[in-house]
Amino acid sequence: MDDELSSEEQSGVSERLAGAEAAERAGVSLSTLRRWVALGLFPKHDVGQGWGASAIAQARSLVKLRERGYSIEQLQEAVDQGRIVGYGDELVAEMVGERFTLKQAAKASGLKAEVIAELIAATGLPSGALDDLGSEDVEIFKHFATAIESGFPRDALLQTVRVYGQAASKIADAEVRLVHLHVHEPLLRKGVSSEQITDQMGTITGELLPLFSPVIDHLHRRFLNHFVEQDIVGHMENEPGGEIGQVRVAIAFADLAGYTQLTEEVGDEEAAGIVERFVANVNQSLPDEARILKTIGDEVMIVSPDAGSLIDWAVGFQILSNERPLPRIGIHSGNVVFRDGDYFGREVNLAARVAARAAAGEVLVTWPVVEMAGKHLQFERIGEVKLKGFSHATELFLADPAGEN
Repeated sequence: MDDELSSEEQSGVSERLAGAEAAERAGVSLSTLRRWVALGLFPKHDVGQGWGASAIAQARSLVKLRERGYSIEQLQEAVDQGRIVGYGDELVAEMVGERFTLKQAAKASGLKAEVIAELIAATGLPSGALDDLGSEDVEIFKHFATAIESGFPRDALLQTVRVYGQAASKIADAEVRLVHLHVHEPLLRKGVSSEQITDQMGTITGELLPLFSPVIDHLHRRFLNHFVEQDIVGHMENEPGGEIGQVRVAIAFADLAGYTQLTEEVGDEEAAGIVERFVANVNQSLPDEARILKTIGDEVMIVSPDAGSLIDWAVGFQILSNERPLPRIGIHSGNVVFRDGDYFGREVNLAARVAARAAAGEVLVTWPVVEMAGKHLQFERIGEVKLKGFSHATELFLADPAGEN
């Protein structure tokens, strides 16, 4: 394997590195990298024409596996069986362009080194990312610098970056795990040859996954439009003068009563399918202004600027829920702190406690929700209830359609 590429070869190979630089990026010696190639640990990659991003990523994975105690023989067997299959260059983050130290990146972007470190930490990337900065990273830092110069508050920028990082991390993790669970793993169980696995994985990852980026961009724009409209309405409906960083929302928690027992009865796989259908039904039936903020196991947290429509949804959802385990829902409304795309504070905790007191098939609400509900609903006063973690009792009501006994 040649360490240097001729100018003719370089012109025909996009963003590829010679062996010495590839070894440095992977964190091994050049002789080790050459030995691994000779042993057949890179069957998918034509490294004789230079090292692309995916080949370097696979080399880094092999380094980690060696550090965890796997022998060369075990790695060879895994490669032969198709258990180690890399992804295409177009899916692996930019690794082969110009590299920057933190000091160089700060000078090139116009951001202070400590601000870059703060932003990298906010994304959720590992701390080692500061030692592996590329030209694309520097371009992003320039955008951050422009945002700060335009007057966008630094704290707001950090929160935005944290939200982006959390969302992007969840998306990428889901993409890789779903391909593994629904494509790679079934092929291994069928005993398909490593060559066939490599070909099929190459087709999936090379042609399908790159389509997700425009989908994500499109959805971002659609949701941005949706929330801009909500913000305009919110400015009209919410009275000014509240504390900065706080918003008034209705919060609902919904979960499946007896879910833990269900997992014992039917097993984790079937129980997970039941939760998946439950979350899908919630998502598909919510009013336009409401959304699922997050899921934790079988529990979903829902936020909405309109308590009236949220209680309408909850009562209607319970009427249509006739399969066990039945949902239980608790709703409260109040001022909450908005940080990093999430909602915090006493009122959020109170909503969670209200839901925990509900029985299967019930919708329990607090007085602020009752005040904003329509006359087509009726509320049975449960009484003043002492909820865990709260010093004062909370007045709770059971919601039902008007006219029901």
